[in-house]
Amino acid sequence: MGYSVTKLLESLIVPGQPTPSGRLSLSWIDRYPTHRGLVETLHVFQHGHQPALVIKRALSRVLVPYYPLAGRLVKSESDELEVDCTADGVLFIEAVANFTLEDVSYLELPLMISKDEILPSPLPKNEKAFHALVMMQVTQFKCGGFVIGHRGNHAIWDGLGSAQFIKAIADIAKGQEQLKIEPVWCRELLPTPQSLPQGLSPPPKYTPDLSPAIIKFSPSHVNRMKHHIINQLGRQCSTFDVLTAKIWQSRARAMHADPHVNLHLLLSMSIRHILPQVPPGFYGNCIHLVTLTMQSSKLVNEPLHELVKMIKDAKNRLPVDYFEWIKGNVKIDPSSMGSSYESMVVTDWTRLGFLEADFGWGNPSHFFPVVSDDQKFPSCLILRAPAPEQGFRLMAQCVKKEDFGLFHDEMMDFKLGDAETNH
Repeated sequence: MGYSVTKLLESLIVPGQPTPSGRLSLSWIDRYPTHRGLVETLHVFQHGHQPALVIKRALSRVLVPYYPLAGRLVKSESDELEVDCTADGVLFIEAVANFTLEDVSYLELPLMISKDEILPSPLPKNEKAFHALVMMQVTQFKCGGFVIGHRGNHAIWDGLGSAQFIKAIADIAKGQEQLKIEPVWCRELLPTPQSLPQGLSPPPKYTPDLSPAIIKFSPSHVNRMKHHIINQLGRQCSTFDVLTAKIWQSRARAMHADPHVNLHLLLSMSIRHILPQVPPGFYGNCIHLVTLTMQSSKLVNEPLHELVKMIKDAKNRLPVDYFEWIKGNVKIDPSSMGSSYESMVVTDWTRLGFLEADFGWGNPSHFFPVVSDDQKFPSCLILRAPAPEQGFRLMAQCVKKEDFGLFHDEMMDFKLGDAETNH
């Protein structure tokens, strides 16, 4: 029997009550060129009774306080992106699958079915739906489980903001009368750089075929590694610090780069904690890239604990880096470095809050972003392992296909025989 998903109903969910109209400004970070696109995620739940109906009703209520999300992006007179609060709605698709989650390994990666089956996409010529800022598809499986396929425009939020919205829908869906956190727009509270750095939107410097991989890390192994490095450093370090250091070094060893070339590591970091003017409930983009650079010949031989120390120090200098950026004292835009194969972006997805979204039938077993096979910039995402399994996953798409074997071997060596890899 072939696996198939039937999309039953497509609709635009609008706010359940009248909401303000007019245009809202975006922050400088929202309008950043790298944030002009949709971020796709899948959220897997083991149980649910009529989840599409329950979620659709909750979504309509949540769109009242989150009314900008029912609007559309437009250009201002000064050619800047804004949100027009039109209340046109959020795209919502109800679907059913003719198979169980177990049949497709609970959507473990790599996916056994096409992502297009479980991610929302509007019907042709439905212009209002095509330009929706948020799209959701709820697919019910034969086993009673369901999956939420979610697409959100990066210009309106970052990962923490998107998770805040998903959790708000979940809380209302399971019977909560009021939101735990009231959403706040106030994008004007984020400062704009006094001058713009160079390299704002550079052309791609390469077009490699990056090889995606999912690498599993057990809790015991990560703890052993952390304990070893803590003893060498004489100070605490996080899982993020350890895994990021090893990924950076393993990639450097696999790249066969010129020994004299500089390799860059870009850390995507939240800056909410250094901006006291940003209130709780703010769901816009509030992130900054911290960069580290090391010559290839040095990086491949550097003791791992020294790389961990560099990463910790880079994280600690985040406030200084960010405010220097705001003052216009940065000559090169950090994001422009990501257009080079010599650079890699690492993001921690373990603490965003998506795993806390309970729609009334328990938390998701797992969630993950859907990364395009033709992605043109090296990246690595750190995720929690699916429940009931514990540990961490790396969604690594950071080396060319011909370099993957060596990268894999380096990572396996790090894991001391404790690794499993799918690619």
